[in-house]
Amino acid sequence: MTDQAAKAARFLELHRAGDPLVMPNPWDAGSARLMAWLGFEALATTSSGFAATLGRVDGGVSRDEALAHAAALVAATDLPVSADLENCYGDDPDGVAETARGAVAAGLAGFSVEDYDPNTKSIYPRDAAIERVRAAVEVAHAAPGAPLVVTGRAEGFLREREPDRDEIIGRLQAYQEVGADVLFAPGPADGETVAAIVSSVDRPVNVLARPGAPTVPELGKLGVARISVGGGLAFAAIGSWIGAARELRERGTYGYFEQMAAGGKAARDAFR
Repeated sequence: MTDQAAKAARFLELHRAGDPLVMPNPWDAGSARLMAWLGFEALATTSSGFAATLGRVDGGVSRDEALAHAAALVAATDLPVSADLENCYGDDPDGVAETARGAVAAGLAGFSVEDYDPNTKSIYPRDAAIERVRAAVEVAHAAPGAPLVVTGRAEGFLREREPDRDEIIGRLQAYQEVGADVLFAPGPADGETVAAIVSSVDRPVNVLARPGAPTVPELGKLGVARISVGGGLAFAAIGSWIGAARELRERGTYGYFEQMAAGGKAARDAFR
């Protein structure tokens, strides 16, 4: 078994309904190493957090940039890494397959494919979305480092003004049928909807941590197998240093030094 295959197998094993994998989303190699040092068992990239490091908004990163970034995070630690590859940079199955091959080459343990079209700012028709997930699975499960863990994402809760829960769940079920290993419908913050999603499928379910959502233990009781934070930690970090910079610029004081000292010690301990 290759190192990549071992990481992919380990990554899937970590998805336990009722005992969810809490998976943070680092935005560069340093934050990846810090999160590994803190004891997390797997990592995922964040498209929005990485875009912010380049001075761009979410959706402003190219396929080549996203895959190079993913490879850098893979190299930073020994943990399995899954990549947020947005719509897999392809409107059709061929485009998705090309990105999936890049994910394999980057050494990833897994990646996600969304059913949202950033060009038209709409959800792909169901049949097209299913074929796109199928293409991702065929590449991920047949590669030398395979099988990589494919997360099928239904974006309706986040992207539609009036999301249709039954349609979103139906899409997750369809993604399961074509081989998706993990299912993810980011957005719901109420336990009843999360429970409905979990009970409707036979694959591990990922939930996005967000304000108002059940706590990690509560999500575990609902049968959730994975919890991720998207760009949450990246933007929390940005918020912290913006606050420190504003204090310095606007007040001329140094109250942030206590927090800076704690951060410096953590970096030294993690990077040593």
